[in-house]
Amino acid sequence: MPCEGCMERDNGSTGVTMEFLLLGFSELFHLRVLLFLIFLIVHLVTLAGNMMIFMAVVMEPSRPPMLFFLCQLSAIELCYTLVIVPKALLSLLGAEGSTISFLGCAVQMHLFVALGGAECFLLAAMSYDRCVAICQPLRYAALMSEGLCLRLALLCALAASALALGLTVAVFRLPFCGSHSINHFFCDVPAVLHLACTQSYTPELPLLAACVLLLLLPFLLILASYLCIAVAVLGITSSAGRGKAFSTCISHLAITLLHYGCATFIYIRPKSSYSPARDKVVSLVYTNITPLMYPLIYSLRNKEIRGILRKMLRRKKIAQVN
Repeated sequence: MPCEGCMERDNGSTGVTMEFLLLGFSELFHLRVLLFLIFLIVHLVTLAGNMMIFMAVVMEPSRPPMLFFLCQLSAIELCYTLVIVPKALLSLLGAEGSTISFLGCAVQMHLFVALGGAECFLLAAMSYDRCVAICQPLRYAALMSEGLCLRLALLCALAASALALGLTVAVFRLPFCGSHSINHFFCDVPAVLHLACTQSYTPELPLLAACVLLLLLPFLLILASYLCIAVAVLGITSSAGRGKAFSTCISHLAITLLHYGCATFIYIRPKSSYSPARDKVVSLVYTNITPLMYPLIYSLRNKEIRGILRKMLRRKKIAQVN
């Protein structure tokens, strides 16, 4: 049911010329220089950390499945931050935010949701890898073949992209109200959905369906994998064996909790509870802090990553000496 003052528009004829205004942190204009420097430093460190892990794994001739998935995760995080952070930095340079075209907003939303969804599916694939490694160690090499890992990575990307496209099309087919000011620093789904000229819950149905498929389904797969892992670990008699099995899952568990904690808070809730200020703070965490934490968690907790990074440093020192 349309609200008063809505601007019914023909998406085909006016969508190309329509623009949105990303308000960003315009209410903190007096802190814009400090915020810009903080975001820029965090962004550069995030890019450097994920690029370092990505290059380290790519240059390693023998890559076990967990390293292969970690390489995919680093690539997703690199794209993830590049889709969001540069536009957010630009919004800090202007007193009233920055503009983004209708098409640009739709593309940004699609890429953001697709990359976030691919990460959810990839975390599910990584949990299956850990499940096979702990529950069936003797058949691990045969079950987690290179071909299976490639198919899983491709399936994660295609499924997330298709679901993100459906959600984006559903959101941008809605009529928007007179104000096209998005109280956010990027085109996030709840922020754009908040501008829709409807008073019913119909616009929330695509978001609900996307949450079920992109968040709930991978989460259930992760939960099932860890239930199998827990049963297998309880069957190990030695405490040293249990500790070793558990240590192989700590990094993945930490990243899963970080990712799903923020995503659940933002997306699994009714439109009526939307709070721009609160959403921007949480979005800052999962678009800036969380991608920064991933390489730190894996470089500190993963023995293979530490070994690869040490080899890279040794090669660099040898090259410098020569």
